[in-house]
Amino acid sequence: MTVTEHVQVSTATPEREQAVELAKGAVQGRLAAGSQIIGPVTSVFWHLGEFGQGEEWRLLLTTTRERYPKLEKYILENHPWDNPEVIAVPIGGAPRCLRWISDNVAPAATD
Repeated sequence: MTVTEHVQVSTATPEREQAVELAKGAVQGRLAAGSQIIGPVTSVFWHLGEFGQGEEWRLLLTTTRERYPKLEKYILENHPWDNPEVIAVPIGGAPRCLRWISDNVAPAATD
């Protein structure tokens, strides 16, 4: 396994279709190489000073640290919640897989 400049980004949405639309926009915009949508999942959390529990759809996206700021901006601008959880963690993996991520989030000449 090689640890590199790649990250996995996670967020969640209240509805499956919202997660699908966020994923499609991120991948089509080459902000993420790929995405998986998992759910529904049960979340337990604090929000606005109150304890809560709910059902959400978890969205995982793979990208590079270089492309992360634009992916974060995209998520925050298109997410149904005003203040969604957006977390990025460094990842490692097989060199061919990491190369695939890098190749598929390469910015376009106009980006």
